[in-house]
Amino acid sequence: MPAKDRLVDDRTLEASAVVANCDMNRLRGLDGYRRELGLDVVATLVEAVRRHGTAHWLDLCCGSGNALTEARRALTRYGLADRVTLTGVDLVDHFDPAARAAADLHTASVTTWPTPPGARYDLITCVHGLHYVGDKLLAVTRAVATLAPDGRFVAHLAATALRSATGGPLTRRFHRALRDHDVQYHPRARRLSCTGPRDIDWRLTYLGADADAGPNHTGQPAVDSYYRPAGD
Repeated sequence: MPAKDRLVDDRTLEASAVVANCDMNRLRGLDGYRRELGLDVVATLVEAVRRHGTAHWLDLCCGSGNALTEARRALTRYGLADRVTLTGVDLVDHFDPAARAAADLHTASVTTWPTPPGARYDLITCVHGLHYVGDKLLAVTRAVATLAPDGRFVAHLAATALRSATGGPLTRRFHRALRDHDVQYHPRARRLSCTGPRDIDWRLTYLGADADAGPNHTGQPAVDSYYRPAGD
């Protein structure tokens, strides 16, 4: 485990240099989402409109909102712009002006932003954003709970960034919880996915984050998150 004074709460973490200076997802467009998530966002939304008449995409850690802008333009070409709601959440208010016109944007932490009551999303994405979140498991729990019955969740999460109170890995516990709740994990891509809402009980209590964990698999400085078994 890192020195005690290196574990910080999420409020302190969000003001740290590693989070404030993160540019991992600031300018990424839809091509990057297709490459990183293996997902065609526009096709997914078009299919949701075909099934339900409307669709709603929530993009967590959306950066400047480029992907949201591109999606709005593509949906306009399909004649579906008025049937799809686009929502973006990012900790830093660096939204592009075009994105502000294209989507409903929120400057907030993905672990605390006020999800609208009764909101149900046909698609929720988070491209590399959880690398910089303290309580990563809470962020996942909140997201998947708001999926529509056939809504899709896809996000990056490095299992090696989840640590026990002693600093050891939580990989086995993490994978067991995923199996118990039918959430898929792709180790090579470090990517979570599921279809339909989940109420995930990780049986872990968040202790704090280490903002000095150093670079992760992306080569960028990232954050390790520390937990202990609930009840200990």
